Amino acid sequence: MSLHLYPFLIRTVHSQAQFFNLSRFNTVHHYHRTLAFSARSIATTTITLRTAATAKRLLPSMSTSLEYTPDRAQELVDNLSDVVKRMEQTLQSKGDNAQKARLVAVSKYKPASDILAVYEKSGHCHFGENYVQELEEKSKELPKDIQWHFIGSLQSNKCKIVAAIPNLFVVETVDSAKKASTLDKACVSAARSEPLRIFLQINTSGEDTKSGMLPNEALEVAQHVVSSCPHLKLSGLMTIGSPNPDLDNGENPDFKTLNQCKATIEEALKITDLELSMGMSDDFERALLQGSTNVRIGSTIFGSRPKKTTVQ
Repeated sequence: MSLHLYPFLIRTVHSQAQFFNLSRFNTVHHYHRTLAFSARSIATTTITLRTAATAKRLLPSMSTSLEYTPDRAQELVDNLSDVVKRMEQTLQSKGDNAQKARLVAVSKYKPASDILAVYEKSGHCHFGENYVQELEEKSKELPKDIQWHFIGSLQSNKCKIVAAIPNLFVVETVDSAKKASTLDKACVSAARSEPLRIFLQINTSGEDTKSGMLPNEALEVAQHVVSSCPHLKLSGLMTIGSPNPDLDNGENPDFKTLNQCKATIEEALKITDLELSMGMSDDFERALLQGSTNVRIGSTIFGSRPKKTTVQ
């Protein structure tokens, strides 16, 4: 049985220095691995060699804030590897050879040096941020082939900033037709070369404290995106769900609702392969069992977060 995780981008920099310092390197080894996980094998590995000049284009500015110790890097890589192993074991127990799942390392409030350590030492390239200002700053400071996920509440007046981030992989939190239209126009202003991936955020638990549209609104918004937002690509659905779901029937009802929304939209719009972004540190294994293709893991990888300061 072959288990699959979405491809990772592997980059490893070798140095005898205690702290990361790009100026000391003559070469950067660039590993690009397509990982098809099974209990025994990794599918393919291709290796190319980059010069230090190329590396500097990927990592344009170095500062003391990007230095990390070997101990911290090892801690983060070990945590990431443990999550990947748990994902693999969960998919194996499910017995679904076709299901793929992407791990998004949620790095909000964490220093850019932590992200760089994970990127350089494990090759992981999908990271999630909740605040526009933090995402904008980190995207300027860190390598340009990191794949950013915006997973926080998106305000209309921030759409232009988000759309202008060139290596933004997806906005996971579009919660209305109006917000979709605003983001679509922002993509035009940003002159993006391809449509921007978006997920529709669904408030599956009905909690007032949660963002997102109600499940019965999802189809109408999806139709609007497909018909009226040519610079956006409807790629999936996202939910946070209740922190204390009723599991008496063996399933998380919020994850079940998101699956139902997916089925309704795909049937009505004659589309396939919408992703499901559901599952975080406390419930990602159950989410995978219920069909998640995109899990968002923060504290399990990076540790507990400091209290929120003034970040937007």
